[in-house]
Amino acid sequence: MAKEADPTLGYLTRKDTEVKLPRPTRVKNKTPAPIQITAEQILREARERQEAEIRPPKQKITDATELSEYRLRKRKEFEDLIRRVRWNISVWIKYAQWEESQKDFNRARSVWERALEVDYRNHTLWLKYAEVEMKNKFINHARNVWDRAVTLLPRVDQLWYKYIHMEEMLGNVAGARQIFERWMSWMPDQQGWLSYIKFELRYNEIERARQIFERFVQCHPKVAAWIRYAKFEMKNGEAARSRNVYERAVEKLADDEEAEQLFVAFAEFEERCKESERARCIYKFALDHIPKGRAEDLYRKFVAFEKQYGDKEGIEDAIVGKRRFQYEDEVRKNPLNYDSWFDYIRLEENVGKKDRIREVYERAISNVPPAEEKRYWQRYIYLWINYALYEELDAEDVERTRDVYRECLKLIPHEKFSFAKLWLLAAQFEIRQLNLKAARQILGNAIGKAPKDKIFKKYIEIELQLGNIDRGRKLYEKYLEWAPENCYAWSKYAELERSLCETERARAIFELAIAQPALDMPELLWKAYIDFEISEGEFERTRELYERLLDRTKHLKVWISYAKFEASAMEEDAEGSDLAEEDLQEQHHEQKKQCIQHARRVFEKAINYYRTSAPELKEERAMLLEEWLNMESSFGELGDVSLVQAKLPKKLKKRRQMVSEDGPAGYEEYIDYMFPEETQTTNLKILEAAYKWKKQKISDED
Repeated sequence: MAKEADPTLGYLTRKDTEVKLPRPTRVKNKTPAPIQITAEQILREARERQEAEIRPPKQKITDATELSEYRLRKRKEFEDLIRRVRWNISVWIKYAQWEESQKDFNRARSVWERALEVDYRNHTLWLKYAEVEMKNKFINHARNVWDRAVTLLPRVDQLWYKYIHMEEMLGNVAGARQIFERWMSWMPDQQGWLSYIKFELRYNEIERARQIFERFVQCHPKVAAWIRYAKFEMKNGEAARSRNVYERAVEKLADDEEAEQLFVAFAEFEERCKESERARCIYKFALDHIPKGRAEDLYRKFVAFEKQYGDKEGIEDAIVGKRRFQYEDEVRKNPLNYDSWFDYIRLEENVGKKDRIREVYERAISNVPPAEEKRYWQRYIYLWINYALYEELDAEDVERTRDVYRECLKLIPHEKFSFAKLWLLAAQFEIRQLNLKAARQILGNAIGKAPKDKIFKKYIEIELQLGNIDRGRKLYEKYLEWAPENCYAWSKYAELERSLCETERARAIFELAIAQPALDMPELLWKAYIDFEISEGEFERTRELYERLLDRTKHLKVWISYAKFEASAMEEDAEGSDLAEEDLQEQHHEQKKQCIQHARRVFEKAINYYRTSAPELKEERAMLLEEWLNMESSFGELGDVSLVQAKLPKKLKKRRQMVSEDGPAGYEEYIDYMFPEETQTTNLKILEAAYKWKKQKISDED
C-alpha cells in the first residue's frame, strides 16, 4: 500500500484514480450501416450530453470575523503554494496583487520584496511592482522601485523608458533629463540616444539635442548615426553645420563597409543645396575609393545625377563608370576569364586615360594561368601582345614596350611550350627601332630556347632580305639540324643555292635530303629535285632520279609523271639550233618520235608491273591505261591509239556482301575491271568445263 501511495494524490492510491474504460466490443458484421452518421453529428451529440461544470458557490462575507477568516485562509493557501513552488514568479505576482486588492499595501510591498529576493534579475517583477505603486499613486515609492531597478538592471532598456516616462508624465523634466544622463553613461544602443534627442526636441532644446548628437556619434561611430546628425542639422536650416557633419563623417568613415550610403546621402544633400559640382566631386571621389563590389547603388545614383545635371561628356563618363563597374564585377568573380579583361581594356582604351589603361593591363597580366599547359595560355598571351602594341603605337613609349616583351618572354615556360608569334613580334619591334643587333639576339635566343618552324623561316627571311647569304646558310643548317625530316626546309635551302647559281651545292643538298631515313613529305622533295634537274636540262640525271624513285615507290602518280617527262624531254633540246628550217623540223620530228618511244616504254613497264607484281590494283592499272590513251591521242598522227585500246579493261558492275559488327548487313555495288588476258582465261575455263560435261554425259550413256 505504501508503494502505491503518491504524495500528490493525498490519501488516494493510483488504482483509485485510474479511469476504467469499457472493454471494446469486437465488430462481427463489417458491412456499412443503412443510415450513415458523420463525425460532426458524433461531436455535437457528445457536447450536448456533457454535464454542466461544477462551480463553487459564491461566498458572501457579512462581518469582519468572516473577512479575517477568509484572508487568513487565502494567505495560508498562498504561503503553502509559495513554500511548494518558490521559484514560480507568477504565484508571487498573484499573491502580491491579491494583497493589493485587499488594500493592504504594506503586506503587498512585503510580498514584492520577498519575490525580488528570490529573483531580482526578472525585470517583469520590477515592472509589475512599480506599476502597482504608480497605479495607487505612491509616487515616491514608485521612484524608489524604479531607481533600484535601473541600478540593478542597467541593460534593460524598458526599465529606463518606463522610469523616464513616469517622470515626464509628472512634469519633472529636469528629473527625466537626469535619468537620461544616468542611462547614457551606460552607453546604450542607438535607440536610447535617439529617445534622449527626441525628448530634448519635444521641449525645443535644440542646442542640448546637438550636444547629445555629438556624444551619440562618438559612442556609435556608424554611418547611420552621422547621417541622422546631418539630417537633424539640415532640418533646422543649418546647411553649413550639416555639410561640416558630412565632411567629418567622410574623414572618419571613408573606408567603412557602409561608406556607400554616406557618400550617396552627402551627394543628395549637395543636390538639395543646388551645389551640383560639389555633388559630382563627391560621387567621383566615392567611386575612386569604394571597392567596386559595394558601389552598385552609387553607380546607379551617379548615372541618374549626370542625366539630370550633367552635359554630354559627363553623361558618357557616368555610363563608362557603370560599364566599368560591371567589368570589375566580372573579373572579380573570375579573374581567369581573359575575354572579360579584353572587354574591360577596350573600354579603358576608348576613354583614353593612360594611367588607367596601364593599371588594367597590369592587373590582367598578373592573372597567370594556373597550369603550364599551352591551351590555358593561348588567350592569356594576347593580353601581353595587346599591352606591347598599346605601349608602342598609342603610348609611343619604346622602353616600356621593350620591358613588356622582355617580361613576357621571361614568364613563358619555354622548356614546356613557347609562342613563336611573341618572339617574332619582339624581333620585329626591334627592327622597327633600327636595332638589328637586339632583333638578332631575340631570334637567336628563340632558336636556342624554343626552336620552331615559324621562327626559322622568319629569321632566314630577314637575313636574306638584308643580303646576308652566309648567315642564311648557317640558319638553314641549324634548321636542318633541328628538323632533318623537314622537306620544306631542304627544298628552300636548295632553292636558295639555285637562286645563287650554285648548282652543285643545290644538287648536293637534294642528295643529302633524299638520303634522310625519315621525311615528312618525301613526294614534295622528290618533285622539287626532279623539277630542278629538268630546269637545268639534265635529262639523263632526271631519268636516273625517276628510276631511283621507282625503286622506292611504285605509285601511280610517279609512273604518270615519268611518262609525261619522257614525252616532253627532248623538245627544248631541239630549239635554238643553227640548222635550216626543214632540217630543224625533221630533227624535231625524229626527237618527238624518240620521246614517244621512251614514254611508251615507261607505260609498258608500269603495266607490266601492275599485271605481274600487283594484280589486285586493278583501278590504278585502268587509270594508267586511260592516261596512256589520252597521251597517245594528244600526240596526233604520231600517236597510236590502237596500241592502248587492245589493253583497255571492261567495266563490270558487281555486288558484294557488307559485313558489320552484328553480322551481314546487305549488299553493295562496286565496279570491277576485266582485263583482256583475264577474259581469255575465263573463256578457256568455260570450254574446259563444257568438255568435261560432254565427256561425263557420254560415259553415263555407255
